[in-house]
Amino acid sequence: MLVAGGMVLGLGLSMLWQGGPATLSTARASMLEQAGTPIGAFPLEVPTVRYGFVLDTFRVIEGKIQPNEFLADILMRYGMPWPQIDRLVRHMDGVFDVRQLRAGKPYTVLMRDTAMADYFIYEPTVFAYYVFDLKHGKVERVERPVETKVRSASGLIESSLWNTMMDNGLSFELAAKLEDAFQWTLDFHHLQQGDYFKVIFEEQYIEGKPVGVGRILAAYYNNLGTEYYAIWYDQTREKGYYDLEGRPMNKGFLKAPVKYARISSAYNPRRFHPILKRVRPHLGTDYAAPYGTPILAVGDGVVVKAGYTRGNGNYVKIKHNDTYATQYLHMQRFARGIRVGAHVRQGQVIGYVGSTGLATGPHVCFRFWKNGRQVDHRRLTFPPPEPLPQEELPAFFKVRDMYVKMLKQVPEPQAYEREDAHTS
Repeated sequence: MLVAGGMVLGLGLSMLWQGGPATLSTARASMLEQAGTPIGAFPLEVPTVRYGFVLDTFRVIEGKIQPNEFLADILMRYGMPWPQIDRLVRHMDGVFDVRQLRAGKPYTVLMRDTAMADYFIYEPTVFAYYVFDLKHGKVERVERPVETKVRSASGLIESSLWNTMMDNGLSFELAAKLEDAFQWTLDFHHLQQGDYFKVIFEEQYIEGKPVGVGRILAAYYNNLGTEYYAIWYDQTREKGYYDLEGRPMNKGFLKAPVKYARISSAYNPRRFHPILKRVRPHLGTDYAAPYGTPILAVGDGVVVKAGYTRGNGNYVKIKHNDTYATQYLHMQRFARGIRVGAHVRQGQVIGYVGSTGLATGPHVCFRFWKNGRQVDHRRLTFPPPEPLPQEELPAFFKVRDMYVKMLKQVPEPQAYEREDAHTS
């Protein structure tokens, strides 16, 4: 025990270690006892707390899941016998599936002795982690508290939406969600230099650090002077994005079957074919994208063809109704469950970009039929969908007016000045 000024302080260092919010190291405590120095002369050390544990009381081993490594491999490496692993796995039902273990994801092992680890902690995402109590054969999923803040941003298009986001310090995730909000209205493969956008969105934080983008609440896009709005509204069963009149943004068909791609060849009845070396009508639109990029059904429908031909390669044709049908060519492979007779939903993955058939590189040739005749889908206009019910519109207009006011307060975007730009 420690003595200061003739009084017995009676501080138990082990109790202070286990129970107090701050601790003295063993070495400092020893120095304190030898010197008879008042306790206040030494700073208290704040323990390292993570995953709900004081890590200073454990031997901490950190690693990452290796390819083809199983949970049992790791646990046996840290002293857990097979019968106990089997018991632990049998008690995981509804909490964790051992098949969820993914290569590259981090884990932490906590040990108090060298015989067997006390805890195994697996962290598949920043939002949640799993604590395996190895001594008691239990597993628990712990969700980290997420703080959501509403932010605004704007950008001026100089080349692509993705580049604009990066130039303005915004995330690729925000670009993807902005494209989702306008996917029925704007063709993001043909943006114009000078276009600009404003957006109100949710950003998620964990322990004060940004970890992701939530929902886009409202967005504005100016395309050569034509204005587009997307307002999120979820106070009805049909939650989603609406225009300023309360009409749903979903107009029946997506503008394109792939995201983050570019048009490499447009609809052209007089195109010179790069492989056949002769003029041959190109009655579709080619979207160039990396191998394996998901291909999406542009609308609800039924698969009427799914197979292979020498020209088309792997392809899928979908009948949407008595008027419209779409076709997707040169796939690397089909998505699971895609076969003749399968019902698909708008935005569902039906295959993956490849270069099968008569193709010079990875792309999807997208074809659109109207009344049995192939047409340029980018020139089609569809009748506007019905707006929200009349009794719902006053509530929607209140939400709309709030977000439009917020968008107007977002500063106009300026051209991004690159570091390598030359000035006169």
